[in-house]
Amino acid sequence: MEYKVVPFTAILNQQKETTDVVARQLETLIMRFTNEGWEYIRLESVSTYIQPDPGCFGFGAKPGYLASYQMVVFSKV
Repeated sequence: MEYKVVPFTAILNQQKETTDVVARQLETLIMRFTNEGWEYIRLESVSTYIQPDPGCFGFGAKPGYLASYQMVVFSKV
């Protein structure tokens, strides 16, 4: 069995759009890969720690932080 994992980042203008736009974006992504023979499995959240940036001689230093990403999982037999 093969697996494919692709990132999903929704784009939403909160002043003009509702979460229906996000649902359509996810649906479009799923349909695109389904049409290529992949089967949708699930939407996974993956967290990663972004290392701090010490800056140049301490100037412009940025602390580390936790980032979360959405990944869409597909499979193919």
